[in-house]
Amino acid sequence: MRLRASVVALGVGIAAVCTVPLVVSMTADAAPDVLLSRTHPVLASSAKDAARTGAMAVDGDVTTRWTSSTAAGTQWLRLDLGRTQAVTRVRLTWDKAYARAYRLQLSADGATWTDIYRTRTGNGGADDLKNLRGSGRYLRLLATQRAWASGYSLFEMQAYGPGPAGRITPTTAPATVPPAATGLADPAKKELAFQLVSSAENSTLNWRGQFGYLEDIRDGRGYTGGIIGFCSGTSDMLAVVAEYTRRSPQNKLARYLPALRAVDGSDSHAGLDPGFPAAWKAAAADPVFRRTQEDARDSMYFDPAVTLATADGVRALGQFAYYDAAVMHGMSGLRSIRSAALRVAKTPKQGGDETVWLEAFLDARVAEMRTEEAHSDVSRVETAQRVFLRTGNLDLDAPLTWHVYGDRFAVA
Repeated sequence: MRLRASVVALGVGIAAVCTVPLVVSMTADAAPDVLLSRTHPVLASSAKDAARTGAMAVDGDVTTRWTSSTAAGTQWLRLDLGRTQAVTRVRLTWDKAYARAYRLQLSADGATWTDIYRTRTGNGGADDLKNLRGSGRYLRLLATQRAWASGYSLFEMQAYGPGPAGRITPTTAPATVPPAATGLADPAKKELAFQLVSSAENSTLNWRGQFGYLEDIRDGRGYTGGIIGFCSGTSDMLAVVAEYTRRSPQNKLARYLPALRAVDGSDSHAGLDPGFPAAWKAAAADPVFRRTQEDARDSMYFDPAVTLATADGVRALGQFAYYDAAVMHGMSGLRSIRSAALRVAKTPKQGGDETVWLEAFLDARVAEMRTEEAHSDVSRVETAQRVFLRTGNLDLDAPLTWHVYGDRFAVA
């Protein structure tokens, strides 16, 4: 159901930008004291639990805090300022578990970082760091040495600067609230989801070239074929051929329906060899067969997975993570993975932090994959979905770069 020989990935352009004007009022005082950080998206390297996520450090409430895990090593808190901003002052209000050594860094892309402040002599309390110089969209607190073994804990991280064109005052009209993200309901995002799955299933972004793909990859599921890896041993290939026969009774695959029913639930080819692979590939030239595969993909996997993800309150990345899990494990497997994640985190709909929830979901997905030898390579999660999550790309916005099974893919 998974890997084939490598194919060079093609860049595909996807338009996806919507800007919303910010209502501001200018004052004569141009002092660089605009609060830039309040309620902006935050990504943390870890969180002790769902009540102490990164978002708690920018909510303006000094009774809430971000607390990292107790794992040894560097921990970080990354703030997305929404656009490139000059940062001139950062105020950190530490809990008892402070950083003895840390850096403040800025980045234009969330990948390459420049230090604007560093210390090895932190003593906790409130660090009010002024006269900083630097610009970037992303601000990161990189904590490198703990004062206590319990990790790091921060009440507030406040960043200040001149802002885009002046200060926002309390008397201005409220900023226009961006519309809720459409997620994979957006046709461009849906297309991107299909490309991401194809990169893992068929080693190419060209999922439309995979209708005729068929082979036994020795994962215990018999033949694997088509645009998402329908399997002769897991009922979905049988369902595709049965529906194709209903739509086109004289098709060349119809004669194999009794054999598909007989091998369902096993890895057997009995009754399918030697003619079934050739018949499958020939059927791929039929628009009815191609349409049947697309409809089966949507009705069996895409639509129910996205519906479940939307009900849980996750955006495009989470919706894709659910869909990809459904493709590999089936909807029952997806629900099992979700249940495992619920034991350690809350969904956004339940009041949990979206990033913390998706980290828990991906952890549960990886654990499930490693129970099967054929799926023990978890790069489709760790070097794709997890990478998008840890760069804060919850809306799955292009450009994207990822790796699956050692191959590099990119969408512009």
